[in-house]
Amino acid sequence: MTKRLVTPLGIYAYVLAAAVVILDQLSKWWVLDVVNLDVKGQVPVLPFLRLTMVMNRGVSYGLLRADSPAGRWMLVAAAFVVVVALIVWARKADRPLFATALGFVIGGAIGNNLVDRPRLGQVVDFLDVSALHFPWVFNLADSAITVGVILLLWDSFFPAKTSDGQTA
Repeated sequence: MTKRLVTPLGIYAYVLAAAVVILDQLSKWWVLDVVNLDVKGQVPVLPFLRLTMVMNRGVSYGLLRADSPAGRWMLVAAAFVVVVALIVWARKADRPLFATALGFVIGGAIGNNLVDRPRLGQVVDFLDVSALHFPWVFNLADSAITVGVILLLWDSFFPAKTSDGQTA
């Protein structure tokens, strides 16, 4: 029996990552080019949600700012290394939750750090739930990374059975 280069769940992780990148970039295009949030600054949506324009030069939620071109490209290079490592890891995925987690993290990292940062020099953040006492403005890629990391932690503490019936 030959071993597959990529498992079916690895392919699922890649497809999910691509979907995250597409949805993230579509949402950023929408807030910039349709809503014109960069001109309006802020748009109320719900009592607890506003669209608020923030151009983020930091890593995540504005932390570890990279204001210089060298810092920007160091973040891009670091993200590239992480994304490649996650892509290699995902190719052997054998649990649905694990594959889902990696797909979210890969897609989020690509959307923020391998698309926005090289193209714009910063990341477009716009989801503002500060009415719920959440201190940061974020985007769909940030959300995907956060959910992916939570799922990875869940999968590591409560592993499910693999596709061949073994406990991971």
